[in-house]
Amino acid sequence: MNIYVSNLSFKVEDEDLREFFKPYGEVTSAKVILDKFTQKSRGFGFVEMPDDAAAQKAIKELNGALVEDRNISVTVARPREDRGNKRSFSNSRW
Repeated sequence: MNIYVSNLSFKVEDEDLREFFKPYGEVTSAKVILDKFTQKSRGFGFVEMPDDAAAQKAIKELNGALVEDRNISVTVARPREDRGNKRSFSNSRW
């Protein structure tokens, strides 16, 4: 199961995120999302756990937990939407 974790402290790194979920079962991946220009945390990440029951327990128990002086939000990740091309071109001048 893919899990979305938000409101993370900007100090939290991938390994920290993995450690938060490790007591609940196997963690196949843990990734804090970084800004592509500054390479600093964007304050959210994703955790992948193969056992859905363990993942559900982690979500239930970690949602709202205080981590690094912040209450994190933990939910099932939704599939990424296809945003298409962000740029919009028209006949008008810029």
